[in-house]
Amino acid sequence: MPRMMLDELLRSFVPSCAQETEDLRMMRFYMERFDDLLYRTNEAAHFTASSWIVNPARSRVLMAYHNIYDSWSWTGGHADGDGDLLQVALREAKEETGIERIQPVEGSVYSLEILTVPAHIKRNRYVVPHLHLNLTFLLEADDEQPIHCKPDENSAVRWFAVDEAVAASSEPDMRVIYQKLNDRLKH
Repeated sequence: MPRMMLDELLRSFVPSCAQETEDLRMMRFYMERFDDLLYRTNEAAHFTASSWIVNPARSRVLMAYHNIYDSWSWTGGHADGDGDLLQVALREAKEETGIERIQPVEGSVYSLEILTVPAHIKRNRYVVPHLHLNLTFLLEADDEQPIHCKPDENSAVRWFAVDEAVAASSEPDMRVIYQKLNDRLKH
């Protein structure tokens, strides 16, 4: 059942650029060959869900300062067996920002991308380099709600003006993705 939900999300996604077309093709390729992509036990590649959290006016973006990447970042996390990646994105957004009232702008995938994750240490354990097969969802929250960090994952949470959000990231590869997400907000 979880895999059927994921299949439906991917089937309904319409790529808007070459990067998304090719990444979607590769996600489908991986799904044909591996049955454990919803779990981190697949150390080569696994599904994750991220969110681009905007205020109702679409003038601000909520980001967290990610401890491992040492950068301002979107929120998100691993599927861990859950094929409803929208629910994963919502759960992670709440956990990582402290926001209590948050909702999807729409239930469909806003963006998708395959992200390379370098080797790192997490909870005193070495994690090998791998791929995140990531689905991104556009979420909305009132920017007057209280926010707080999740110290085991991030050290700060902050609203940025849409144009400042991209520059806040110190990861060049992620800046390209965040710019793509912001460009979609304008259309």
